[in-house]
Amino acid sequence: MATTTRTAAVPPTAVNKPRRRWGATAFGVVVLCVMLFPLYWMVNTALQPESGLLEVDPVPSSLDFSGFSSAITEQGTNLLTSLAVALGAVVICLAISAPAAYGLAQFRLPGTKAIVFGTLITQMVPGIVIANALYSAYVDLGLVNSYFGLMLADASLGIPFAIVLMRSFMVAIPREVIEAAQVDGAGRVRTFVQVVLPMSRNSLITAGLFSFLYAWSDFMFALTLNTTDDVKPITLGIYQYIGAHVGDWGSVMAASVLSAVPAAILLVLAQKYIAAGITGGSVK
Repeated sequence: MATTTRTAAVPPTAVNKPRRRWGATAFGVVVLCVMLFPLYWMVNTALQPESGLLEVDPVPSSLDFSGFSSAITEQGTNLLTSLAVALGAVVICLAISAPAAYGLAQFRLPGTKAIVFGTLITQMVPGIVIANALYSAYVDLGLVNSYFGLMLADASLGIPFAIVLMRSFMVAIPREVIEAAQVDGAGRVRTFVQVVLPMSRNSLITAGLFSFLYAWSDFMFALTLNTTDDVKPITLGIYQYIGAHVGDWGSVMAASVLSAVPAAILLVLAQKYIAAGITGGSVK
């Protein structure tokens, strides 16, 4: 008795899926290369300090780190200034935004939605408007050309975002947990410090990182609120460095590379906390 074998027909969609994946991967690689090319060219130019801006080889034939040595010598103090100002801004930002977010999330305050909406609106105000208004107030308060004044101004850049981010996370904290801590004798401050903040670790790290990036990349406040070289962040230093070394682009690019290193390291170390902090409030 003859037997017949049947071959199952492969659906066209099954054949097209691998092609679509390869196409999406290739497109993603092209986009990534385009986005990373300015960074590569910046590093490439920094390694060829003797070449003009239009004479840089696509691939350096030899590595020359003299541009980095010059940048560290002339911009090292400014890097430390930016680091101190950014860390101080993070402390101020979290010290203000964390209690504010907790109050808006857990206390039934009248006008909570209006406050949150107003907080979002403040991020739409142009920085130059805020800087000009702050300058007059800083002159009266004696905060011009001071570390604390620049920390306070840079912290204001991250406070609205931090409040909205942490509030969305703290809203999802079960009230039963807070009530249990209060039943055990913990007051509101102790509950906030020992219960709410540890549970909000991801959002705290995310808010602190973005606050650091805001302060680290700030140029408007650094230019407006400083009239001397006593407090000069790296952004202002590079701006003045270009004017003084317009023919030495290797050193300028080396200073730019050094200014990008701390932010890149923090982003790599905190990327898992950023993803959890941003999505935590929506999935809990």
